[in-house]
Amino acid sequence: MPRRDPLDKVRNIGIMAHIDAGKTTTTERILYFTGKIHRMGEVHEGAATMDWMEQERERGITITSAATTCYWNDHRINIIDTPGHVDFTAEVERSLRILDGAIALFCAVGGVEPQSETVWRQADKYHVPRIAFINKMDRVGADFYGTVEHIRTRLGAHPIPVQIPLGEGELFTGLIDLIKMHAVLYNENTLGALWEEVEIPTALLPQAREHREKMLESISDYDDHLMALFLEDQPIPEDDVRRALHKATVDNKIVPVLCGSAFKNKGIQRLLDAITFYLPNPLEGGPVKGINPKKEKEEVRKPSDDEPFSALCFKVVSDPHVGKLNYFRIYSGKVLAGKAVYNANLGKHERLGRILQMFANKREDIEEAYTSDIVAAVGLKNTRTGDTLCDDGHPIILEKMEFPRPVIHVAIEPRTKADQEKISLALARLADEDPTFEVSTNEDTGQTIISGMGELHLDILVDRLMREFKVGANVGRPQVAYRETIRKAVIADGRFVRQTGGRGQYGHVKIQLEPGDPGSEYVFENKVIGGAIPREFVGPVSQGIKESMKNGVLAGYPMVDIKATLLDGSYHEVDSSELAFKIAGSMAFKEAARKADPVVIEPVMSLEVLVPDDYLGDVIGNINARRGRILGIHPRKHAQAIDAHVPLAEMFGYATQLRSMTQGRAVFTMQFSHYDQVPEELSAKIMEGPVFSRIG
Repeated sequence: MPRRDPLDKVRNIGIMAHIDAGKTTTTERILYFTGKIHRMGEVHEGAATMDWMEQERERGITITSAATTCYWNDHRINIIDTPGHVDFTAEVERSLRILDGAIALFCAVGGVEPQSETVWRQADKYHVPRIAFINKMDRVGADFYGTVEHIRTRLGAHPIPVQIPLGEGELFTGLIDLIKMHAVLYNENTLGALWEEVEIPTALLPQAREHREKMLESISDYDDHLMALFLEDQPIPEDDVRRALHKATVDNKIVPVLCGSAFKNKGIQRLLDAITFYLPNPLEGGPVKGINPKKEKEEVRKPSDDEPFSALCFKVVSDPHVGKLNYFRIYSGKVLAGKAVYNANLGKHERLGRILQMFANKREDIEEAYTSDIVAAVGLKNTRTGDTLCDDGHPIILEKMEFPRPVIHVAIEPRTKADQEKISLALARLADEDPTFEVSTNEDTGQTIISGMGELHLDILVDRLMREFKVGANVGRPQVAYRETIRKAVIADGRFVRQTGGRGQYGHVKIQLEPGDPGSEYVFENKVIGGAIPREFVGPVSQGIKESMKNGVLAGYPMVDIKATLLDGSYHEVDSSELAFKIAGSMAFKEAARKADPVVIEPVMSLEVLVPDDYLGDVIGNINARRGRILGIHPRKHAQAIDAHVPLAEMFGYATQLRSMTQGRAVFTMQFSHYDQVPEELSAKIMEGPVFSRIG
């Protein structure tokens, strides 16, 4: 069976944005105008196609990244609709990893908001080319040029409008196309299906010419012929402009900016055109790099059906009908349904039972999948997010994904005996799906602890536990994931000697502990020379230290950001063993940690509050009372944006208090920033706190 679409006609794209910028509404319109659905579902009515989970429809937010495929002007567009809420940042991260291009959606009223910055940085990390779509131009307070300036200053990007709006807010009637240099007026009665192309109004002609000039100036470096025409003031063919815009976008040098109103169906067809014109196809993404696990050397895979098969699993879902679904993107080669594939991360063979072409939560079986396809598979028992699937004759491990550590946890227990049997299986399946969700057991109390990225994250996971898996559970109050670390470098010995008749145990190590870089968790270095400790005992020393870090020396919280260096030691020809050196490493660590000025540290959140001027003083006073530190206040239209750092421990119940303080007119977003030392008076209270709150 030949591949269905030439690679240069394929676009793998995602829609990324801040919560409430209109991602799902935009996706609904794209599906409608490409003929994939015949009726547009609305988020506020709980009927959006891509928000298919019950929790998504109830809350009006996207939780999981849904995948779908549509066609526009003989191009195949594979779309991933990602969540905007910061608690689901892992969903965005893993989607961006496998995309060739993205649409960055901005609300014309809110501009660049904190989560927009987060997803923009994630896209920078994976070098994903972007086009920007400024949505909600019909809303009161819409500010196209202010948002473009925000993209330039807050994101450090180079936005180039290829359209400018005709009016803003209630006066938004259409747009001016700077490439064709004409105005587009939308017919309100035809749901955006019909429009007129007319002359640019005389009053707006100077503004349109100025922006076209800036656009041509920015892209003239990318096409010598275009530059010559531009310098000689000659007419420039549309195709030349688009070709140069495409090249500059693919090189991540500019971000073409479009505008519209997804809810009013204005600007969507031109957004689809822009996807096909400016975003890269898989061939332009170039070869993908990975490590051959057998040779331990870097190898590349070109985007071609003739190359050996390689694919990256970027998402795992528990499906009520077919069981476990693994979403993967194929980077090279092709694969048949029913065939065995090799999981290079695990070194195991897996069978692809069925291959499914996904359309949100609907699906179609296909026999074969090709390079650049984004598909789902049934039958992969052990494959998890971030694993590479490949041809066993040509193994390769593609770049792994890294996810942030959870910052909040709750104790959970089954309500009945029947629930007890189901809960561990259900939690394991949810942890399989979500790399930022962790399940552990508190050794002191025997309680099951679930950890996540925020209150909403855990709330939705517990909700799914009850609805999808039919498990009744009682949930404790949220607890902060405190940690411990050290503040100075020290050297300590650990000596484990046991003589009980017959063969004894002997292990002796000398280690240096010092503060590590923030976020480094644990780094181990071996500086033993002259064979003072045989090589086979070095690993167990590190293992002993690592295990001891799970319970800190102050209050039993896990220790982080520590560098341990093995300096010296001694061994016994007969009595030394791996176990002896593991215990010696653990003893040396505990001794050193106690002397290294240990402190309790807590997660600090980045907080942005958008507040009307009238309530500014109250909100600032409240942030200060919560041990917050104001970083800056930025004026917005009719409001002020407060940036602050606030400890997570002080933020429980903030949403309710902010609503009552501002009569529901202020909004806030919060995301994890860093760990910081707890003040001494609070540190003493934390150490006296309930045992079950001391969870890693």
